[in-house]
Amino acid sequence: MGCSKMAIVSVIVPNYNHAPYLAARLDSILAQTYDDFEVILLDDCSTDGSREVLMTYRDHPRVSAVVFNDENSGSTFRQWDKGVSLAKGRYIWIAESDDWCEPTLLAQLVAPLESDDHCMVSYCQSYCVDEKGNIRWQTHHRRLDEVMDGQRFVRDYMVRNNAICNASMALWRREGYQQLKRDFVNYTFCGDWLFWVRLALFGRVAINGRLLNYFRKHGSDVSSRAYGSGYNFVEEIQVLNTLYEERFIGQREYTNAFKYKLKDFWRKRSSIEPQQRKTVLRQFRNAPISYVRYLRALGSAIWADLKKRNY
Repeated sequence: MGCSKMAIVSVIVPNYNHAPYLAARLDSILAQTYDDFEVILLDDCSTDGSREVLMTYRDHPRVSAVVFNDENSGSTFRQWDKGVSLAKGRYIWIAESDDWCEPTLLAQLVAPLESDDHCMVSYCQSYCVDEKGNIRWQTHHRRLDEVMDGQRFVRDYMVRNNAICNASMALWRREGYQQLKRDFVNYTFCGDWLFWVRLALFGRVAINGRLLNYFRKHGSDVSSRAYGSGYNFVEEIQVLNTLYEERFIGQREYTNAFKYKLKDFWRKRSSIEPQQRKTVLRQFRNAPISYVRYLRALGSAIWADLKKRNY
């Protein structure tokens, strides 16, 4: 392992059973036009031959650490935490092990952080691709470059959904991490959403409108399993409740987002197993909202679903 000098960027690659995608992931990192970075490779007790792939990169001069867990941590966000503890760089890039990117991603994202000490997060847009390389959807932003206050960013882009939907599309300032509440590591699916909100509120966010990242969706990734089981609603409501209870958002923003999530759940409820449906409904019912508001939101969700079915 090399990379003896202090790098500006620490690239953390948390892997679990992504052996088929690792070479493409790591090669796209090592091909970056911006070259002041170290690479930290983490494996969460994979069983698919990932170790053998990672070991072929062990002696690359940019690889500063390779760590294999003896037991699975149970959360990719705990792996983030471990990676940051090993990082030497001023900025952190969590490069998910099944994604890949354009060679200019780091160069594009480092610039706003270097020019503004109050910029905490810099992110680009992303394609979402399936296992065969077909584009399923893509994120977008109305401007090529925009920097905004963190509070405005949270209010405008992080209440209904997580605008930074894939960690690989973002670069962030390591010093902000030391001040963060670590509750995000207890999540399985939505920890990143809460993480980005907390980090953004420390300063400003730079949004790059260019599509520089490729977010791979396949049956074995965490988000696909969460959406397939309906568990995403459990954690999404937990995050929304936290934003409201910690006064990151007000009553109106909370109520509108609550209605949006309840409508989405009601539309998809038939595909969710009965026991999980009960769990999700209990989560909605126990939200910090009056019973009258809950009934109104539920009625609106039922009515919207009926209209869609009839037309």
